[in-house]
Amino acid sequence: MTTPPQQLRIALDALDAAFAPHSESPFTVGGCTYCFTDADLEALAGPARLVPDRLIPSVAAESTDHWDDFAALYRRMTPRIVRLLTTGRLHVDHGLIASRLLEAGWRDWAVPEQRALERVWDAWWRSVLREHPGTDHAAGVLETISVSTGRLSPWLAVWAGTRTEAADRHLGAALDGWLVTPRFADLRLGFYDELPAGPELLSWLLSLEEGRIGAAQLAEVERLAYSQEPARGRLGIR
Repeated sequence: MTTPPQQLRIALDALDAAFAPHSESPFTVGGCTYCFTDADLEALAGPARLVPDRLIPSVAAESTDHWDDFAALYRRMTPRIVRLLTTGRLHVDHGLIASRLLEAGWRDWAVPEQRALERVWDAWWRSVLREHPGTDHAAGVLETISVSTGRLSPWLAVWAGTRTEAADRHLGAALDGWLVTPRFADLRLGFYDELPAGPELLSWLLSLEEGRIGAAQLAEVERLAYSQEPARGRLGIR
């Protein structure tokens, strides 16, 4: 039986294979010559697997107007970006990666590419929840996978079903950040706030089995959830 980290490695290799027709074929790169040298652009035009690691963070984070064909370049570089991201070697805001994938239109890519990326997200999430401390914070990973897929509930279901000490420690750490967020009930995820998350998160937190959340944090969650009558309606709380 493979472990979650092994499953992640397998999924990343499958991602490389799914994107090979785009990432290995010849490509013309036009971009901001103030930020990138001619040598950089030439390297980006070659096989994606040969692009120096130092260029990946810039490609992952730069705004769309830095490139003549942002969507095609991002699609081409997605396996490199995602491999560095999921192995803790890409120090770029997690929410920004999700937002850039949306801007690149990944949901309209070939079905094998979409499925390969979704399998990576699933393997990454399960791997993260089984190790604490690890290379990633669960809140950041959750933001990436939920914003990019447009769905929060499947990932929260996996978290609820992962009954390990590591998963619960990740939950406590995530709550430390969420509960100091102004107007947590209206929290939105993504670099550009694409995904409404506060109401669903609060409802989910209240549904967890007893003992998953510390007493002090649970009291704050309950206070936020029940503090306003409109919020109660949004959360489906009676």
